Amino acid sequence: MAHMIETMAYAGETPWHGLGKKVPADLSPEQMLVTAGLDWEVHKVPAYAKLDGEEISTGKSALIRSSDKSVLDVVSNSWMPVQNQQAFEFFNDFVLEGDMEMHTAGSLKDGQVVWALAKVKESFELFGGDKVDSYLMFTNPHKFGQSIDVRFTPIRVVCNNTLTLALSEKGDRVVKCTHKTAFDAEAVKQTLGIANNQLQKYKTMASFLGSKRYNDDKLKNYFKEIFPVIKQFGKETAIKEQSKVAKIALDVIHTQPGSKFAEGSWWQAFNAVTYLVDHKIGKTQEGRLASSWFGPNRSLKLKALERAVEYAEAA
Repeated sequence: MAHMIETMAYAGETPWHGLGKKVPADLSPEQMLVTAGLDWEVHKVPAYAKLDGEEISTGKSALIRSSDKSVLDVVSNSWMPVQNQQAFEFFNDFVLEGDMEMHTAGSLKDGQVVWALAKVKESFELFGGDKVDSYLMFTNPHKFGQSIDVRFTPIRVVCNNTLTLALSEKGDRVVKCTHKTAFDAEAVKQTLGIANNQLQKYKTMASFLGSKRYNDDKLKNYFKEIFPVIKQFGKETAIKEQSKVAKIALDVIHTQPGSKFAEGSWWQAFNAVTYLVDHKIGKTQEGRLASSWFGPNRSLKLKALERAVEYAEAA
């Protein structure tokens, strides 16, 4: 496995990215932590620089991983790490009450980003068989400048596309926590609300997109906006031209998995974007995973959803 994904475990069917090792579907959060190789701690220790044999304090701290003594990053002295154990304990009550089951866990970038994904036992189905499941993701970064991120994430079963839940982070029920204060799990759970409520809102939006049809010109404009031509040497290519990816989107809109559901609608157009982002754009599957869940492609999906709703409202 390439260097970006360090360790990974998954339960149930092979996930869309096809990475990691398969584990039993009934693991507790603690067992998933251990099986995924994440049962290590982060120690914050003073960071020094050496000059002429003398150790000089940098006024900062280093994050040291207990398993191999590697330096994950250098942070301010006020930075408060959240241990992987704490992140996985967040799921305990949900799993014990039967509301969720652990699904995927792993680390990226040599341990700088750790995540856990649990499947929520709620789903919906539209258009005669287009099923969307709900997941709760906890991202725990051991890296300066990145916040703890907890959010609900829907996944379209027919093509395993990771979708974006709503039109804004506020509506998306995303909770971000800085490392300046101690992590409060109960406060995060209260802010997140109930998964079922969030999924029902998404169902309403998906149904709306599926009820509104695009025409060829609007569809071409939509893909141009989502996948614009990149400027080269400070000069913009003519607006009428399409990028390579926009052309691919037009090619796959009727061949992507699940294209038969709400065919000709803005739901189909939006899912052409999520399909490309999760399965086609990028050189490797692990690169697609990292960008789709933690990088720029997550924002790209949000933009695609916002514009699809705007086009549907105008249809």
